[in-house]
Amino acid sequence: MKLHIKNGRVIDPANGIDAQQDVYVAGGRIAAIGQAPEGFAADRSIDAAGLVVAPGLVDLSARLREPGYEYKATLESEMQAAVQGGVTSLVCPPDTDPVLDEPGLVEMLKHRARGLNQANVYPLGALTTGLRGEALTEMAELTEAGCIGFAQAEHPILDTTVLMRALQYAKTFGFTVWLRPQDPHLGRGGIAHSGAVASRLGLPGVPVMSETIALHTILELMRSTGARVHLCRMSSAAGIELVRAAKQEGLPVSCDVGVHHVHLTDVDIGFFDSNARVTPPFRSQRDRDAIRQGLLDGTIDAICSDHTPVDDDEKLLPFGEASPGATGLELLLPLALRWAEECVTAPGERLSRAIAKLTSDAARVAGLAGGSLAVGGSADICVFDPAARWKVEAAALASQGKHTPFLGYELSGQVRATIVGGHLAFSR
Repeated sequence: MKLHIKNGRVIDPANGIDAQQDVYVAGGRIAAIGQAPEGFAADRSIDAAGLVVAPGLVDLSARLREPGYEYKATLESEMQAAVQGGVTSLVCPPDTDPVLDEPGLVEMLKHRARGLNQANVYPLGALTTGLRGEALTEMAELTEAGCIGFAQAEHPILDTTVLMRALQYAKTFGFTVWLRPQDPHLGRGGIAHSGAVASRLGLPGVPVMSETIALHTILELMRSTGARVHLCRMSSAAGIELVRAAKQEGLPVSCDVGVHHVHLTDVDIGFFDSNARVTPPFRSQRDRDAIRQGLLDGTIDAICSDHTPVDDDEKLLPFGEASPGATGLELLLPLALRWAEECVTAPGERLSRAIAKLTSDAARVAGLAGGSLAVGGSADICVFDPAARWKVEAAALASQGKHTPFLGYELSGQVRATIVGGHLAFSR
């Protein structure tokens, strides 16, 4: 299909484009921007007057819940949520059931995703067999099956020697290891940020040093092995400062932050709102402000949705018993726009700064070719109205997971069309 997207404001941070131009799509790829290719005849036109035409969003953490947790969400529901949120490429952690530790499981997931003809799915393989932190997986075979990196999700490696060997192996073959820094012992059983709010509510806490001690270990192992590590879901000011110093040192490290953590703090737990039960926990205002500054100065490379759908039976429980997690695919864009509106001082740069954290910067971290509107590249495109306001309600979410701490909020930024590989996957 040949598409002509006309009259839109094209914002492509990777190529330094921010101008009103037309975009032409043919054969699943960007055929031209600006002037139509010779002899181009569109099969369909999309009038993007008053809208932004951007690269499709790249989400670095979205749990699709398949295989094994279909009662929480299905591939169909979450892929629909992805394209409804403008996400055209997403990275999924390996903590499914069974765990993504065998090539056949990875191939099955990718085959299922391709059959839906919606967003592109890029799995992370399990770093250790069964995520048990004992024996390393066959990383080379998992890479051939389609894994773009290796992770432990929320499962710690208790034996530091195992982690060191994993990083040595990954360095040898050029693989990236994705780790969430949290000490497995400090804060074990904790469900809220250690501080005044947790003390007042009587909730067991997770101290900041659980993140920083784990970071010290990871960074020291990186110095020894030279492996590339991506740090998932940073949450503290002290942790971000360690990453900043590591980057200045020249270590091959990158990091992301969950979009909810860009805005919320431990105060937002309110009166035990289980929708605010997430991992890592929301921390203090000082930590939240450090996250925002880290995004501005580039210490934090990308914003992800940390999409973790949870069913009603596991969420509508007392705070301490509820499962952690929140839906985020459809909130990723408007919450990133809200960050830029509140934190980027130059009005003309707000949209491009937000879009970069969701597209080109995220694609670079994951080693993906997408995240831009380069001529000849895959036509993964998000068309959205930055001014459209909508209320976050369960009925408005395509995800099977309806729980988010932003229920009831009114946000700006609504996707009008999502194009994946030249195919119109969603339109409003």
